[in-house]
Amino acid sequence: MLNDGFFPSRRDFMTSATGIGATLGLAGRAVAARPGQTMTGRVLGANDRINVAAIGVGGRGTYVAHKFAEIGQANNSCQIVAVCDVYQKRVNQNKERHQCDGYLDYREVLNRSDVDAVIVATPDHWHARIALDAIAKGKDVYLEKPMCHTIEQARELVKTVDETRRVVQIGSQTCSADHWWKTRKLIAEGAIGQMLMSQGSYHRNSVKNWLNGDWKIDSDASPSGKGENYVDWQTWLGSAPKRPWNADRFFRYRKYWDYSGGIATDLFFHVSAPLNICWGEAQFPSKVVAGGTSFLFPDGDVPAEVPENFHLIAEYPKGHAMVLSSSMANSQHIPGMIRGHAGTIVMVEGGGFENGNDHILLRPEKQVIDEAYKAKFGDAEKRFELNPKNEEEDWMFTHITNFLDCMRSRQTPTLDVATAARTQVLVSMAVQSYRQGRALFFDEKTWKVSTAG
Repeated sequence: MLNDGFFPSRRDFMTSATGIGATLGLAGRAVAARPGQTMTGRVLGANDRINVAAIGVGGRGTYVAHKFAEIGQANNSCQIVAVCDVYQKRVNQNKERHQCDGYLDYREVLNRSDVDAVIVATPDHWHARIALDAIAKGKDVYLEKPMCHTIEQARELVKTVDETRRVVQIGSQTCSADHWWKTRKLIAEGAIGQMLMSQGSYHRNSVKNWLNGDWKIDSDASPSGKGENYVDWQTWLGSAPKRPWNADRFFRYRKYWDYSGGIATDLFFHVSAPLNICWGEAQFPSKVVAGGTSFLFPDGDVPAEVPENFHLIAEYPKGHAMVLSSSMANSQHIPGMIRGHAGTIVMVEGGGFENGNDHILLRPEKQVIDEAYKAKFGDAEKRFELNPKNEEEDWMFTHITNFLDCMRSRQTPTLDVATAARTQVLVSMAVQSYRQGRALFFDEKTWKVSTAG
């Protein structure tokens, strides 16, 4: 079972004759229509190819669409039938790559009755709107992280998916890594006792400002004319404040609060979402406080609004906490671990959560464990081997395949919206806390954030 830590590697998957179905779904509950409710969308047979459209084909969208196509070419399970972007050059490039139709307006994609699912890989402020529109048209959705841009959008997505029973996988492929599921199993078996704290980090060292240097600006792009360099700037802005054309905002949107939450939403989502899986029960935070600094890269081409160093502390109603740290100017990670009164599980020692590793460690708290614990887990550090191919490329294949599998079985995918919403609330509160300079509290009954607990 995958929940017991078995993950077929990409190599195993690509050479498997069984294709979709070879990778088991990680979910347990079916998402069939409720009484009196009609499931819209094409009913998929066991041998039907799933028709997928990619909406937003910048760097990430192009990569994800390529991975879907690669899986489909290996086992005939899916195919890319349309691509869409507000930048005509990206449309042309991806249209040629996949030999499919291309569009500037995502609504034309959603109006196609032959499209079964969409990949949404636009800037964050468009995620919820396109996903909700796709669901309304009877499509399943592979929705890139972060799930959305605001807590209100997260709530609407949870409500809509619960009502429609569409399959929505949030695209944080880290959640399909073996170490999370091995850790989940150990925690469920009592290996750490009462959970106290989860900690992790996501550190990189950029040669120059990570938000300026990592994303190149195409100087020919413009909202003028209708040729290959045309950008539909007004559509791209969407619900964000109206501004004149700004190439830096378009190509480096993660620098700006209007469209992104910086490190909190782009990187901490990858850490906190699988931690929710590890705990065995996804949880909303009750209190969040965050801080950040920028000092090494103050200039760049255009100064970033978001900080280059970011950290948060979150408290949860059941008595444990989370501590996350990140810097784009130093690559030394805090070990990823979950601490309990009886023991600690170390998931990542020297690398970040994006790096593959071949084992996890259980370290008992010798001074408090009893004979029953010793009989089950021992009283010395114990090593648990992971899938030898526990690497990001394999996580991506497993995550996408799980989504395709769930489209056929109508089961809940690995990172569904209900679980992802717990993480979205955390990272969105962290952004608010940093910007307001104070601790914030969350009421999960009302989904409201306040300054008083």
